[in-house]
Amino acid sequence: MDRKTTRDFHPEVLRLFDRYVHGQLDRRGFLQAAAGFAAGASGAAGLLAALSPQFVQARQVEPDDPRLATSRPRFDSPAGYGEAGGYLVRPTAETGPLPLVLVVHENRGLNPHIEDVARRVALEGYLAFAPDALLPIGGYPGDEDAARAKFQTLDQAKTRQDMLAAARWLQGHALGNRRLGVVGFCYGGAIANFLATQLPDLQAAAPFYGGAPDVADVPAIKAELLVVLAADDPRVNASWPGYQAAIEAADTDYTLLQPGGTVHGFHNDTTPRYDEDAARLAWDATLDLFERRLKA
Repeated sequence: MDRKTTRDFHPEVLRLFDRYVHGQLDRRGFLQAAAGFAAGASGAAGLLAALSPQFVQARQVEPDDPRLATSRPRFDSPAGYGEAGGYLVRPTAETGPLPLVLVVHENRGLNPHIEDVARRVALEGYLAFAPDALLPIGGYPGDEDAARAKFQTLDQAKTRQDMLAAARWLQGHALGNRRLGVVGFCYGGAIANFLATQLPDLQAAAPFYGGAPDVADVPAIKAELLVVLAADDPRVNASWPGYQAAIEAADTDYTLLQPGGTVHGFHNDTTPRYDEDAARLAWDATLDLFERRLKA
């Protein structure tokens, strides 16, 4: 795949795209603001197309990979949404109880990229479950703009309860060993931080560029943390100093990984924000954490 990188874009364009991804700019607002860095409106549209996800081209594990078995289980939503659920993946070659990993999506729901990440996790010998926050309102709609708009209609207090229920559902799965870890990206990183404060038996959490939890809840964290931040990510990084102080005051076991030259979303290999070396470094550290804490 011939991919562009962050070096192919003006830094302000990347900042505009970050605002667009997180709902602070709509499509029209991005195109108007980006027109000054391109040849007018058509050039701005080209910038947006170049920055937008390329799911099929970036996919690392095929959905029908014979090494994996997949399903889409449902369970009751304790938050009153009706049903909750997601995407469950297990390695077909493993027969014993499997260590458990919850994989939490960004702010567009369970899109093809996060499904691919769940398959990558399963291939490492885990029972991986990617819950879908959008399931109660129809699931991922197949379009990132529509998904983002749907996501903004969720009651996040209810959605967090569903994420807690997803973690408990996975932990009680008959094929699991009850040792649970979580990895999440952006919104999912914030959920990983939140779950660490709510689940005293969580073994490991790897929040990728996710907002900090309520610092008053940090002393409740028992999991080992791998906190992954981008170098240039002012929106998320502003919450880190207070979180770090609370972690250290609570004597929580943590590692900070913040590769240089990276921007928000650097692990997501479907867009030019992807940094291959930094993503590999962070992913290897995540797998090392899960190996130590979940497979023991």
